Amino acid sequence: MATFARRPERSSYDVIIIGGAIMGSSTAWFLTENKDFDGSVLVIERDPSYASCSTAHTNSCMRQQFSAALNVQISQFAAEFVKDLPERIGDARVPPQTIQNYGYLYLADTDAFAKTLRENQQVQLAQGAETEILSADEIKARYPFYAVDDIVAGSINRKDEGYWDGGTVFDWWRRSARERGVEYVDNEVVALSLNPGGTAVNSVTLASGEVISAGQVVNASGPRAARTARMAGIDVPVEPRKRFTWIFSAAEPLDRELPLTIDPSGVHVRQDGPQTYLAGCPADPDPAVAFDDFAMDHSRWESHVWPIIATRIPQFEAIRVITEWAGHYAYNTFDQNAILGPHTEIENFLFLNGFSGHGLQQSPAMGRGMAEWLTYGEYRALDLSPFNYARIPDNRPMLEKAVI
Repeated sequence: MATFARRPERSSYDVIIIGGAIMGSSTAWFLTENKDFDGSVLVIERDPSYASCSTAHTNSCMRQQFSAALNVQISQFAAEFVKDLPERIGDARVPPQTIQNYGYLYLADTDAFAKTLRENQQVQLAQGAETEILSADEIKARYPFYAVDDIVAGSINRKDEGYWDGGTVFDWWRRSARERGVEYVDNEVVALSLNPGGTAVNSVTLASGEVISAGQVVNASGPRAARTARMAGIDVPVEPRKRFTWIFSAAEPLDRELPLTIDPSGVHVRQDGPQTYLAGCPADPDPAVAFDDFAMDHSRWESHVWPIIATRIPQFEAIRVITEWAGHYAYNTFDQNAILGPHTEIENFLFLNGFSGHGLQQSPAMGRGMAEWLTYGEYRALDLSPFNYARIPDNRPMLEKAVI
């Protein structure tokens, strides 16, 4: 049996959060921030180093260019939160944060996709974003380094859209939550016990042997969400999908910041430092992978990613990879949107899962919303109910056209 450094201090908690990465820690912190919540909170994290969690492998980007108004609003709250982080946390030790607003640039090589970008722009503008639709000539005028002969149009927003330091936000949520009384233990949930009617989770069993009574249980276990849910006899359509990232330098750096450019091929590339860049893409094919599979596909760079970015940006013909890694999306195979809220029958089992690559930028709003549900039984600041688990058994996908 595994050896764990810490075991729970109590035998019962009002809220047990399974998973202590960014979603679990956001929820824990927002519970401490809510004046109407005075319960006990236990966060159970199987890997206190966080070395293999999705949070540690993120590219830490933020965008408002979504097709669903609610997703735009969620990112806008994240931007507000990040820019006011010391005040939000209420701690002078917290370093000020900014968003590097180089924006996202979606490139369309068909009239149909250009039409989608225009439709999305209207949704975004209605929410206060500053998305622009550019012709190929306008893209070339602003960013002369692109090859745009095959491009019909593009969309870009440089208001609160770009890179931010998600690691710092995560660190301070976790640190502040612990200082405010949230208990974190490095342990692993191996079983969930239901009441005789199967309508509630009574307790969680830990790998170290303890059985802990629970008032409410939050599944915040990232790519392991389905594994956790199955302990309660629930199927949830979330699986680990591998995503590759490369950091590289160019022999001839660009003369201006590179927006996060979404090529029609699906490859994306952006500025990462003063003279470094980041590129990413999914696997192909893109199956579910083992939870501990972080192996790189080195041929993916040579045969796919580098040729694409060098064609789109000819100055990237001569580049050098500095570092690379594989991370996991907690991929919602149903509709690639978050799965939130209570199970339809086991009402004290709540989902915070399936973010499909959007989790970091959505973590402030989602943690706040989950804390509201745990406290009031409803969402208050933003109505997040379209993400509720109930849409899955009802077969009501939430449509979001802008999934990367």
